[in-house]
Amino acid sequence: MRHFPSLLLASLVGAWIALVSVTSLHAQTTDPTFPVNGTHDKALVATVLEHATLHLDAETTLEDGTVILHRGRIVAAGPSATTSFDGPAMRLDMTGLHLYPSFVDVHSDLGTPEAQSAGWSRTPQDLSDKKGAYGWNEAVRPETSAAAVFDPSADAAKALRKAGFGAVLTHVQDGVVRGTGAVVLPLEDPREALLAPDASFHMSFRKGSSSQNYPSSLMGATALLRQIHLDAAWYAEAAPRGMAGGTNLSLDAFVRGSALPRVFSAGSWKDVLRADVMLSEFGVENAIMLGSGDGYQRAEALAETGHRMAVPVDFPSGYDVSDPHLARMIGLNELKHWELAPSNAARLHDAGVPVAFTAHGLKDPGAFLSSVRKAVEAGLPEEAAFRALTSNPAAWLGLSDQLGSLRTGSVANVLVTDGPLFESSTHLVEHYVGGNPTPMRDRHPLDLIGSYNVNVDDSVYVVTVKGEPGKWKASWTVNDSTEVKVPLTLDNRTVVFRLATEEGPIRLTGNVWMESRIWEGSGQTATGQWTDWSAIRNAEAEEDPSSEAPEAVAATDLAQDAPEATEAEAPAEEADATELDLSGVVYPFTAYGTPERLSAETVWIRNATVWTCEADGVLEGADVLFHDGALVAIGADLNPAELLPAGVTPVEIDGRGKHVTPGVIDEHTHIAVDRGVNEGTQASSAEVWIGHAVNSEDVNMYRQLSGGVTCAQILHGSANPIGGQSAIIKFRWGVEPQDLLFEEAVPFIKFALGENVKQSNWGDGYRSRFPQTRMGVEQVYYDHFIRAREYGQAQIEHRAALRNAKRKDIREGRGPVAPRVDLELETLLQILNEERFVTCHSYRQDEVNMLMHVADSLGFRLNTFTHILEGYKVADKMAEHGAGGSSFSDWWAYKYEVKDAIPYNGAVLHNQGVVTAFNSDDAEMARRLNQEAAKAYKYGRVPEEEALKFVTLNPAKLLHIDHKTGSLKPGKDADVVVWSDHPLSINAKAEQTFVEGVRCFDVDRDLALREAMRTERARLTAKMYNAGQSAGSGALKRPSERVQSHYHCDTLTDENR
Repeated sequence: MRHFPSLLLASLVGAWIALVSVTSLHAQTTDPTFPVNGTHDKALVATVLEHATLHLDAETTLEDGTVILHRGRIVAAGPSATTSFDGPAMRLDMTGLHLYPSFVDVHSDLGTPEAQSAGWSRTPQDLSDKKGAYGWNEAVRPETSAAAVFDPSADAAKALRKAGFGAVLTHVQDGVVRGTGAVVLPLEDPREALLAPDASFHMSFRKGSSSQNYPSSLMGATALLRQIHLDAAWYAEAAPRGMAGGTNLSLDAFVRGSALPRVFSAGSWKDVLRADVMLSEFGVENAIMLGSGDGYQRAEALAETGHRMAVPVDFPSGYDVSDPHLARMIGLNELKHWELAPSNAARLHDAGVPVAFTAHGLKDPGAFLSSVRKAVEAGLPEEAAFRALTSNPAAWLGLSDQLGSLRTGSVANVLVTDGPLFESSTHLVEHYVGGNPTPMRDRHPLDLIGSYNVNVDDSVYVVTVKGEPGKWKASWTVNDSTEVKVPLTLDNRTVVFRLATEEGPIRLTGNVWMESRIWEGSGQTATGQWTDWSAIRNAEAEEDPSSEAPEAVAATDLAQDAPEATEAEAPAEEADATELDLSGVVYPFTAYGTPERLSAETVWIRNATVWTCEADGVLEGADVLFHDGALVAIGADLNPAELLPAGVTPVEIDGRGKHVTPGVIDEHTHIAVDRGVNEGTQASSAEVWIGHAVNSEDVNMYRQLSGGVTCAQILHGSANPIGGQSAIIKFRWGVEPQDLLFEEAVPFIKFALGENVKQSNWGDGYRSRFPQTRMGVEQVYYDHFIRAREYGQAQIEHRAALRNAKRKDIREGRGPVAPRVDLELETLLQILNEERFVTCHSYRQDEVNMLMHVADSLGFRLNTFTHILEGYKVADKMAEHGAGGSSFSDWWAYKYEVKDAIPYNGAVLHNQGVVTAFNSDDAEMARRLNQEAAKAYKYGRVPEEEALKFVTLNPAKLLHIDHKTGSLKPGKDADVVVWSDHPLSINAKAEQTFVEGVRCFDVDRDLALREAMRTERARLTAKMYNAGQSAGSGALKRPSERVQSHYHCDTLTDENR
């Protein structure tokens, strides 16, 4: 921190301080609105904290400063020589102490009711049962006001004050829309504590205590947030003109709250980026985002959002890794997070992300400051940490004139410490909040450390005192060798202790004088006689090694107990320079992540057997050349010098004995999605989009890259007839979630038929949702598409009304009101307009015929029937309709609906002219889709080249991306796989998998990564073991395996509480 020279400081602020001190004599009193019992104004005496090291803010420090507090405000702050108060005052000498602005927390629940668990119900709940003119969904509660329910407990408020907090932004932490937050002081009286009643507007992805089933997934919560934004904008225009269909207090509150600073309780860095996508759609910028402490993993991406981060400091505790078998259950990402979490704030700050600390997540607020100090030790500059505690959160809330500094006019929030704030030996001494003191230690505590000759009744006892104020430990020596514990307490200057002698206990009390050089008082001997006693501290001897700071002793013991350094712990300079260093952030932050992001290469594969999946067929002894993510040429004896830009030298791969194919494409998968694959509460969930929940850290992508998969369609589950919108992704290993999305892919949606959607076999508790029969499923489609058609007609009529309206009426707000934007109907309208395509989960031929008839009668085409295990029965009709088929190769007998499945289904569909693909619908099967394609040859003798197209070009055609991928053709994306053998052979292994020219899988790098991960685990495990020895076994967690959700079409979860 910068220290101004005293002369310069006096010249700059002396006049200002003088003016402040004059006006402080006439400080305005506040007239209470409550009846006064007694003296009207009791706040007559000011508090003067003088001769302290004064930290006005992060940039300004005064070595001898004074702060004057009066009626809950700072009325003067500056050099002691020029800062005075002429009225009655209580002057406190702060010599040797430091004064700081109190901390400000932007994410607290102080004084608000705790969200109650919704509990379990036998039946689903579709609509809110909240009384009143409120919205339909209980998870949307913008009408909630933290100020209205604020009722702090004395203990919670005191705990925050003792942790250093002088103000917090509190809100009811329940729901996806949580209402308004209030800035409060941690005091017991709500009227005195409430500083800014409507300070912020809060949101999250978690539905909290809502007993409704919707939303049950992350994508559902996102859709709900998008719809409420749209509804509020429409309501703001329609309601004043009586065209909103009645009063909706929830939407009314949302409109008002939208003008306040936005706080989004996101969580992981992935959820922060997802929240940014959603908020950006509605023009919300510079929001305050609550992270989960893992932002360091993608600090640069978070910086690009422009949002501000509330950074928690609930760093993970270590595991008990003494048992090597149990330790294997701990993920590498968990081990790395344990080590790197304290550096979170520093890495975010270095990336340019504005940060503020929060105690959110801490069970004990008292641990807050020590955790912040860990963040400073991990690289966060002290000045930045100071701002993150004070001025940053104050500025974010628009309260810089009241909080975050020791400026005149600010709330009288002053934190007193006995040393620099970020030194580990510094203690919080006293805390003034609104001018009210909370003492924690003596301002000038006595130092009792030393050896004393205690004279009692002509006997001398040598008593030794160690420790620190509040934690004194005393003992006396018997026969020059035996140490006997002496219970000792010190209250101000009164010392009480007890000597256990052979005759019995001697109990003594007295006073400490002359900076603890002399003690004296009275007490009772072992026989009950009263006697006077005295103690004199002996001259200081050489420093006793046993009196070292606990941290130093622990470090010494740790060094002695530490096992010999393993190869994994060797200094970096001794390591092989070619080894992968996984000690920092890796991309992605999971197994098989790399220390640097992978980048596109220029590659020349020579003399390979090339399966083009084009008219050229299979080329023997051919070359493949790609550059800048695209295929340049395929053919024999290529000359890169003629085909590549000048100066570009390709990486050569010897293709002799190898086979090269296009990347494998999985038309139907459920990997790489977070927190739910089904949003099945309603018959239609067309408003939800898998793309809002894509998980870039799913190791299943890497496993499938090792099987040659480069692209896939992530489909919604099959819990309802009209499911959610799908996401087509490229397996770009190591990028952020949104960067996985295939930018040029057309939009799709999932429909479903069969047992899953009608719920009649789900039990008696699920009889409320329509449909319950296959007949009802048909009616759902008709009803929703007719509504979508009417919705589209309303938009056409509105545009016509706008054209006919007078410009003056439009300018003055009397123009036609636009129809309400309905995300569900918008999606279905896109299908009718041939702007979105349908993939339908299907089994039985009668249902397939039914849906094709529905589509024909409504004027749209079904793009793909997926599963379609009875497709061989209706292949001719599918071809006539123009539908493709994405089937299993030989799955059957896994449920009653598929009892008629046959392994020749794919061949029959293909021979009837249906574009046919094989999909996985399974994380494991996708690793060997090339073998699934081989079954088309085994069952039905589909030619080998055509069989390979079942997992390459044909799924690309079904997904309308065949102009970019699916075959090897110049100009297409360089999605290329190098196989060790014939690609349809069970012996074939993918040796290299390129996605747009990026080598996302390499068999040699895979082996190096495995070794590097083993080494990194060993290093982190040893470090965690040593830390656990220092902390004690009581602070360690028992390892337990975290089982990742493995989704299928029928997976029903509620993971978004």
